[in-house]
Amino acid sequence: MATDYDAPRNKDEDHETESLQALQVQRGGAQTAHIDVEDSDTAEGMDLPGADLSNEELVVQVIPAQDDEFTCASCFLVRHRSQVAREKKGLLYCTDCEG
Repeated sequence: MATDYDAPRNKDEDHETESLQALQVQRGGAQTAHIDVEDSDTAEGMDLPGADLSNEELVVQVIPAQDDEFTCASCFLVRHRSQVAREKKGLLYCTDCEG
């Protein structure tokens, strides 16, 4: 069914829709967010934004680049060899950086 967006709107349709305040009153007021926290959880188990993590140690397993991969000299992302766009002075550049 085609819709003519230039046609004037029917005023009856506008009255059928309810205001945001009316919908909130029907639903019981403003909704609040609820965070499910166990009783055993403490503040030490939660990371807060801006927290000082300088004395924390991060353990990550680093896997070296495979034979069919390269590191782009522009964005430094490891890419598949099929994404090599250009090689200049021994450096490889990906299709996203050269695009």
